[in-house]
Amino acid sequence: MIIAEFSVIPLGTETTSVSGYVRAALKELKELEKEGRIKIKPEAMGTIIEAKNLEEIFNAVERAHEAVFRLGVKRLVTEIKIDDRRDKESSIESKVNALKQENFPSPSENFVALKFPKGILK
Repeated sequence: MIIAEFSVIPLGTETTSVSGYVRAALKELKELEKEGRIKIKPEAMGTIIEAKNLEEIFNAVERAHEAVFRLGVKRLVTEIKIDDRRDKESSIESKVNALKQENFPSPSENFVALKFPKGILK
């Protein structure tokens, strides 16, 4: 499976709230999910999509993108990240379960202190 995360960012709207636009995009995705073509997981800053191939991912994103334009938006930024792993099967659930493994190192074990030149952070 291919996993992607995307977000829609309408620009120049009358309000700073984007939840109505996001709901329109999610409505399109839920239709595809009901058809069994994708799985979705809405998150606070974007939506995760799982599909069998890139064509389904791009189709889902395009439908969500166009749904926002149908609401009268004149400019829209859509960001997409794609995880296309071909050495083994992957899913949203398997990625989340991997984080729950007991031998997963804690953030403090992997933390690397960043050293910035003096004065760069004020």
